[in-house]
Formats: sequence, C-alpha cells, structure tokens
Amino acid sequence: MISSESNPQIKELVKLQKNARQRRKSKCFVTEGIKLTREAASYGKLQKIYIGEHLYRQEWSAKMEQEVSEEFAGALVEIVSQHILEQISETVTPQGILGVVKMPEYTLEEILSDEKAVFLLLDALRDPGNLGTILRTSEGAGMSGVILSRESVDVFNPKVVRSTMGAIFRVPFVYVENLSQTIEKMKGKGISVYGTMMEGSECYDQVDYRKPSGIVIGNEANGISWEVSESLTGRIRIPMGGSLESLNAAVAAAVVMYEAARQRRG
Repeated sequence: MISSESNPQIKELVKLQKNARQRRKSKCFVTEGIKLTREAASYGKLQKIYIGEHLYRQEWSAKMEQEVSEEFAGALVEIVSQHILEQISETVTPQGILGVVKMPEYTLEEILSDEKAVFLLLDALRDPGNLGTILRTSEGAGMSGVILSRESVDVFNPKVVRSTMGAIFRVPFVYVENLSQTIEKMKGKGISVYGTMMEGSECYDQVDYRKPSGIVIGNEANGISWEVSESLTGRIRIPMGGSLESLNAAVAAAVVMYEAARQRRG
C-alpha cells in the first residue's frame, strides 16, 4: 500500500491532475470513479488504477489483485491509503478509484473524412464545465467530431473529463492552431460553417443542416473572434425572449446541435 506523499507515483498523479503541460508531455490523463475508469478500460486506454484502501476492502478484498486487474482489462493495480487518496483526488468526496489513462488522439483529416457530417467548432472556449457538457451533448446529438481552437480549455482537465460522462472516449476531437484556416479548409471541402452570434442574420433553425455543416460556438465572454467571423459561411442567432441577450455557451451549442439532429432525422 502506498501511504507516502513523497512516493514518485503520487507526485506524478498530482502533476497529471493539475498541470496540462505534464498531461501533454506524458500523453496521459486521470479518470476518477469506477464508471469512468471502467469506460477507459473498455476502450483499451487504461494503464494503471489507484484504489483507496476503504473501497478495496469493501469491494475487492476477497479477490487477489490479479483478479481486480483483470476486471479493469489488465491494468496495473496500486492500493493507496485514504489520506493519499484524498490528496490525489480532485473531487470533494472521492469515490475511491483513479485511473491513469492514455489520451485518445485524432487528426483533423480523420475527423473531416466524413464530408457529409455535422461538426462542432469551439473558438477559445474557456470553461471546463462548458466543454465537458458540450462533448457529452455532441455525442447525444450525433455530431461527427469537435474541433477546438488552441486557446480553448484542455479537454483532459479533470473537470472536463468528469463532465463528459465517458463521451471523451467516443467523440472524436482535435485542437487546431488556426481556426479560421480550418474553416476555410472545410469550406473548400463543401462544408458550410455557421457561427452563433447575437447579430446573426439568420435564425438558427432556418439553416439546412442536412448538408455538410459546421457550427461555431464562441468564447463565453467575447463570443466568436473577428478573424473567425470573417471566415464563416453565415451568422446565425438564437432568438431571445425577455431581457436576455444570450445563452450559456453549452446551452447554445445544445440548441443548435439538436436542431441539426432533428433535421437529419427528418
């Protein structure tokens, strides 16, 4: 059992939880909770699991560690003291298990290979909760992939990972250096790209998403950047009642994505 904060594995876990640069360097991230860690195992991405002593005694104490490992697709198993578990967990009430997971990786070419699809593009989205919710909703709405500007929040941030509820393993995503250039590339492939903007000239449900399409959601505070807006095929708006000017980014994304899904079902 690991019971020391100075253990090199524990130090590495803390870095993976708190430092995006360390995650990129190691190409690994952390999952918390039994369900999400099992999801990582089912997709062949789980490398190692850390189980708190309380959970281990309650759930697996009658089994050998080899059996527990096999339950998580052969991942290495480490038991940690409850004190250490609380140190390495990002949640207020840890479920008792963390996984070290290999990052899924995609290329823009792979994501754009389905030219009849609908894609979501995120322009400098900064809130982890918004990004996690958007990835989860993207799966539900049948998006073919999510394209993020390099300025957007790290998809492997612990809060993002938890918010995706496993969609992080199922929805293809990629970061691009220049979103405007990516949009131009998409348009060159016959994909129309629409941005949600307050001054949009078309209502969001008047666009034909049955054709190859991209939907851009902007930064929570500043919306879509000028450079990206200049590349768009069109600007769309979500009508607001009352005194509201706009919706939360994740809500706005959901509204438009499900309109696209509705049209494609029809």
